[in-house]
Amino acid sequence: MDNSIRSRRRAGVRAAACALLAASVAGLTVAAVGEGKLLTQWSGPPVDISLAPTPQTRSRPPAIRAPHAILIDAGTGAVLYAKGAGAPRPIASTTKLMTAFIALRRTRPTEVFKVPPYSAQPAESTAGLRTGERLTVRDLLRAMLLASANEAAATLARGIAGTEGAFVAQMNAEAARLHLTATSYTNPIGLDAPGNHSSARDLATLARRLMHDPRFATIVDLPAARLTSGAHPRVVLNRNTLVRSVPFVDGVKTGHTHAAGYVLVGAARRAGAQVVSVVLGEPSEAARNTESLALLLYGLRQFVARKLVSRANTVALAPIRWFDGVHIQLRPQRDVTLSVRRGTPLRLRVFPPRRLSGPLPAGRRVGSIVVIVGRKHALRVGLVTAQPVPGASFARRASIAIGRQGWALVCGLVAIALLAALRLSRGELLPRGRAPGT
Repeated sequence: MDNSIRSRRRAGVRAAACALLAASVAGLTVAAVGEGKLLTQWSGPPVDISLAPTPQTRSRPPAIRAPHAILIDAGTGAVLYAKGAGAPRPIASTTKLMTAFIALRRTRPTEVFKVPPYSAQPAESTAGLRTGERLTVRDLLRAMLLASANEAAATLARGIAGTEGAFVAQMNAEAARLHLTATSYTNPIGLDAPGNHSSARDLATLARRLMHDPRFATIVDLPAARLTSGAHPRVVLNRNTLVRSVPFVDGVKTGHTHAAGYVLVGAARRAGAQVVSVVLGEPSEAARNTESLALLLYGLRQFVARKLVSRANTVALAPIRWFDGVHIQLRPQRDVTLSVRRGTPLRLRVFPPRRLSGPLPAGRRVGSIVVIVGRKHALRVGLVTAQPVPGASFARRASIAIGRQGWALVCGLVAIALLAALRLSRGELLPRGRAPGT
C-alpha cells in the first residue's frame, strides 16, 4: 500500500475519532456548566434553626387604680396588660387623635387653612389663634397635639371637610374602617357630648397606627414647638409633661373633661422596643402620670435587645460543583440585633443553595436567612460565602463528565469513529470507476 495513502488513512481515523470524542465531551461540559449556573441560584430545602427564648421577666404588673387601662406592644399590637379595656368611655381631647389621623392623610403639611370663628369656654384649651389667621397644617397639628388647642382642631375640621358635621362623618367612617368597635364621635375636639366616646383598647389601636407615621411621632415627642405661620410666631408647650421630663417617653396625647376625668395615651421607646399605654378616668393629673409611667416601665421591661444572628457564625454548608466532598461555609451577611419580648419563641429559617458553581468570591450572596420572632417574619438577611468558591478547569470537568457517563459509551463512540474512518479510507483506495469485488 502506498505510504501516502496509508498516512492519509491514519490521519483520517485520528481526526474523525478526536472530533467525535471532543464533540461528545464538549456537549457534556456545556450541559453541566449550564446546570451549575442554575443550581447556584436555586435554593435547596429551608432549614429551621431554633434559638433559645429569652428568659421571662419576674416583674409583676403594676397596681393600676384607673377603671380603664391597657398596655400594648407597639410593634405587634400584643396586649401586655388590660383592665376594663373594651368599655366605651368619654375620652376628652384624645378625640383629637382621629382628627390628626384624617389630617395627616388628606392634607399637605404646607397647606394653609384660615381660622374660623370659635368661641372657647373659659376651661377650654386654646393656643390663642384669632379668627381669620392663616396657618399651615403643620402648625395647626402642632398646636392641636401639643397644646391641645381646640380652635386648631376646629380649623382643621372645617378646612378639610367644609363643616364640622361633614368632618365628624369622616371620623366615624374611619373608625369603622379601622374596626374601632367601641368608638363614636360627635365633634373633632373631644368636648363632652352624648355619643362621643371610645375605649382604652380602641385608643391604643389608633395611637399605635399613628406612631408608625414619622410626621405624627415627631410632633408628639416635642417638649415644645414654635409656630411660624399665622399673624405672629408663637411657642406652644406639650401638655404631656412626661414627654418633657422622662427621656424614654415619646408621646402621645392628654385629655381632661368633667365626664372623662383625666386621660392619657402614652408611649415609650427603649432599645428598639416601643409600648403604648392608655389610662381613662383618672382622678388627677398626677395619678394619670404616675400610673401611665408605671405601665410604660413595666412594658419596656418585657423586652430585651438580643443578637439573633452573627456574621461570624456558620449556619450552613454548600457542596461545590465538580469537587466531590468539598463544602463552602455559609454565613449571615450582617449581624442582626432585635428587641424581642421575653419568652417569645425565636428561630432562623435558612435558605441555602443546593450546590455552588465557581468561581465565586468570598462574600457573594447565595441564599437568605429569615428571622422569625414568634410567628412573625421579622426580617430577611442575606446568606453569603465565607470563602472563595473555586472553579473547575476544563480538563477536570471533562474528566468528571466522562466518568459519569461511563467509559463504555466513550469506547463505543471511538469504535464507531474508527469504522467510519476505515470505510472512508477504503473508498479512497479503490480505482476510480471500479466497484468493490469486481
